[in-house]
Amino acid sequence: MTDFTMDKGADGVAIITWDVPGKSMNVLSLDGAAELNGLIDDALADTAVKGVVITSGKKDFAAGMDLNVIAGMKQGGAQAVFDGVMTLHRLLRKIELAGMDPKTKKGGKPIAAALPGTALGIGLELPLATHRIFAAENPKAKIGLPEIMVGIFPGAGGTTRLVRKLGAMGAAPFLLEGKLSDPAKAKSAGLIDEVVADPLQAARDWVLKAGDADLVKPWDAKGYKMPGGEPYHPAGFMTFVGASAMVHGKTLGVYPAAKALLSAVYEGAMVPFDTALKIEARWFTNVLMNPSSTAMIRSLFINKEALEKGANRPEAPDQTVRKLGILGAGMMGAGIAYVSAMAGIEVVLIDSTQEAAERGKSYSTGLLDKAISRRKSTEEKKAEVLARITPTTDYAALQGCDLVVEAVFEDPAVKAEVTKRAEAVLPQDAIFATNTSTLPISDLARASARPDQFIGIHFFSPVDKMLLVEIIKGKQTGPRAVAKALDFVRQIRKTPIVVNDARFFYANRCIIPYINEGIRMVAEGVSPTLIENAAKMMGMPLGPLQLVDETSIDLGVKIAKATRAAMGAAYPDDAVDAVIFKLADQGRLGRKTKAGFYDYDEAGKRQGFWSGLATEWPEAETQPELTEIQHRLMFAQSLEAVRALQEGVLEDIREGDVGAILGWGFAPWSGGPFGWLDMLGAPRAVEIAENLTEKFGPRFTPPQLLKDMAAKGESFYGKTARKAA
Repeated sequence: MTDFTMDKGADGVAIITWDVPGKSMNVLSLDGAAELNGLIDDALADTAVKGVVITSGKKDFAAGMDLNVIAGMKQGGAQAVFDGVMTLHRLLRKIELAGMDPKTKKGGKPIAAALPGTALGIGLELPLATHRIFAAENPKAKIGLPEIMVGIFPGAGGTTRLVRKLGAMGAAPFLLEGKLSDPAKAKSAGLIDEVVADPLQAARDWVLKAGDADLVKPWDAKGYKMPGGEPYHPAGFMTFVGASAMVHGKTLGVYPAAKALLSAVYEGAMVPFDTALKIEARWFTNVLMNPSSTAMIRSLFINKEALEKGANRPEAPDQTVRKLGILGAGMMGAGIAYVSAMAGIEVVLIDSTQEAAERGKSYSTGLLDKAISRRKSTEEKKAEVLARITPTTDYAALQGCDLVVEAVFEDPAVKAEVTKRAEAVLPQDAIFATNTSTLPISDLARASARPDQFIGIHFFSPVDKMLLVEIIKGKQTGPRAVAKALDFVRQIRKTPIVVNDARFFYANRCIIPYINEGIRMVAEGVSPTLIENAAKMMGMPLGPLQLVDETSIDLGVKIAKATRAAMGAAYPDDAVDAVIFKLADQGRLGRKTKAGFYDYDEAGKRQGFWSGLATEWPEAETQPELTEIQHRLMFAQSLEAVRALQEGVLEDIREGDVGAILGWGFAPWSGGPFGWLDMLGAPRAVEIAENLTEKFGPRFTPPQLLKDMAAKGESFYGKTARKAA
């Protein structure tokens, strides 16, 4: 079984087909690269072969390098990584030069790439080394270099070739943002050469008529000048200065891959092409040996993919949802209806009035109209999706539903009422799910006649944009209900985590302390600007004050009152309440009222901090060290994640890390709270937590699990991923 095969045609064109056995998408392994190298040698040495076309035996070309292989390369150390990368560079350079005379640049054999569909990562870096790239007229195909999204950058020549092809400015969106394009846009941008109905035939025809001049890349020709100018050219100088500022502005220095990529581009632009490839390989090695890249690959690719494929799915028959009932057509219900209908599921959308139900359906209409205006959908697609949503007030329409998601107000009495009304008409084997962010699932299940078929499914808002779904098992929830929820989440193309029932579940349990810590600091006289920037400099997408403005301050008040009622004298957040209750009393409820910690203009755009903050909570003359603020914000979240694991709310650290990044944006560079604590090391983490406890109170007390790990020299991601204690 081989990844690459070659068929030499009678016309002199050798077709190399990439088709990895047992994989839905081609990924490149080191063994596969060695196979391709051998086939290229064979084709170049065979006088009967006039040229080569590299294509795929699958509907797509390739998904990139096997990231499991990349993760494994680190085991041999930096030299092994560098040697492995240089092996790829030599292979792709061999394809690029194609046997031509190094001085005259003549006598080479044309090599083209024929892309039937998606080409990502090495799946584009390989074609970029060929002499012409042909892509199929496939608007669903994606072409690009998304490596930056998982903490690395294109290290098999993609960085160097794309910059020399498009210039630093032209290549920036594809390298620094991981921008993906359909074939037509990829051609317009200069990533590929032609978009045709039959790329294999077009590539074959081109190979047969290509001459020596068609094979020489611009950077191998005399007099080559980089588009936009090299770093020491007046125009190029301004580009690189601007790029450096832009990268630091976006990453605040916490994402090593972006800085390394820019360094490889800058340094590589000042030397000959082959030397630039070595520089790229060195910076790629530097990034791959950084703990951040390991953590990001692990959480954002390997573990995320495992969870999406059902790593923790209980044994049960296929639970694909065919007809979905949604109770409540508000913001959440409408969003769930949209993503479900988009996935091809028939939806019954119920509300107390027909007008409200219709309004819920119109949410989908609005999103589809926006997609059409951006040329991402069509009127036909819109009609198909909307036809799947039936808005009604009639619970009898739930007959035949195999899953119901209740998304009414966060009121146990209201939820109990709709649960009973729905179960009265649902099939006996239907699963009932409640969408709640705070109410205990086991308590809500008391209203159900079938508690083993009752489960929590916590969507994040806005549903159409947020990737995470938190599935919550009540005390009596059965395995089929869990399987149903997981299969549903997979259908709507989101990432699930499964947790056990407890106050605030997992995500909100960690988010709330982060927000509260920021608010506490305001009350203490810490500068709000310092608080927000400290968070962003740790890689948090939003500071705690902006986050509470976005989620709404009155929601925080509501949660605080409910938590105080449940905890009584043990309630720990009086200092926080003093701030948010005062803001709420003044009508400052966050962005939705255009007034919160921040001021907003009429369009809802933030204008800066409310001037009254300085009056109500004056800034102290002496401000704390940046590191102390960052530790408070990060440990508020991370220690809570460890407690959730220790108490069995969280059963798998993979879910804890993936859930943290996708759910509330926990410092993606770190791989999540458990990945971050592993970077610190348990002993250091315990030391910091104990110092914070001494200064700020028992909320920073390190959990026993972390203390035990410190004593034993263990980590969360040791030889085996740690499960719940």
